[in-house]
Amino acid sequence: MKNLSTSRRIMLKSAVFGFIGVSIPNLVFTNASSSSTIAPPNALFHRYPSIDDEVVASVVGASHFDLEKVKKMVNHRPELARATWDWGFGDWETAIGAASHVGRRDIVAFLLSKGARPDIFTYAMLGHFKAVKNMIGSIEDVHKIQGPHGISLLRHAQSGLRMKNLTATQIKNSEKTIAYLEKLERQEVQQEYIALTEDEKPKYLGDYKYGDLPQEGFSIKLNMRKLLSLGKIGKFGGALYQIRENEFIYNGTTSVKISFQFEGDRVVSLTVREPDLTLVAKKVT
Repeated sequence: MKNLSTSRRIMLKSAVFGFIGVSIPNLVFTNASSSSTIAPPNALFHRYPSIDDEVVASVVGASHFDLEKVKKMVNHRPELARATWDWGFGDWETAIGAASHVGRRDIVAFLLSKGARPDIFTYAMLGHFKAVKNMIGSIEDVHKIQGPHGISLLRHAQSGLRMKNLTATQIKNSEKTIAYLEKLERQEVQQEYIALTEDEKPKYLGDYKYGDLPQEGFSIKLNMRKLLSLGKIGKFGGALYQIRENEFIYNGTTSVKISFQFEGDRVVSLTVREPDLTLVAKKVT
């Protein structure tokens, strides 16, 4: 039995090293012929062959505002036209979704030419009235679904008028789509969030740590819309919307609740409650 076990170990090692011996020369030959850089195995992204998170985040982020950067990245690797990034707690956004909610028709057009997958939010921003109306007529309550960052279908349609030099037809189609969605929205009971006064906001701001490593924490900041935002420590993140006193949801991710704990008038910690996780972070600044 001992000899059998030993033999199996020897066979396994031989098979592994045999595979390496065959594969590496082939990899070297292939890369050498195309003048590509050969990365040692320990330098590969930890989820290889998935594309590196930093690349994905970069192209989705750039799709909000930087056509030239998007072109450079996607022309180099066309699959990035379909890139999807989780900004936090399941706030998923595609590259074309990013361009759609900020009204960047030019970036949307480029991404579509490279194989991006449009959805109802893209059609709404472009003012494709018939497509939007048909989808809403075909799928019950689809117009109630929120887009990235909790942005509504109506707000996507409104963003379609942001760019300059729109044609008369583009303006007409967008206005028609907006009017249709406004009518639907008036018929719905909208979620009302509790607004914070300007005097209340500063007490939440600062850094919160849940571990000893530098990246193990959150920063609460004010974003461009003067809303509280939660991001990785030192960075901006998604907006917080107050649903009850000192309790918030993150960018429309309704399964995640973020609450703040006080000692007197001073915030001392925040607690993140997800369906399968509760995490407490102590305020450090």
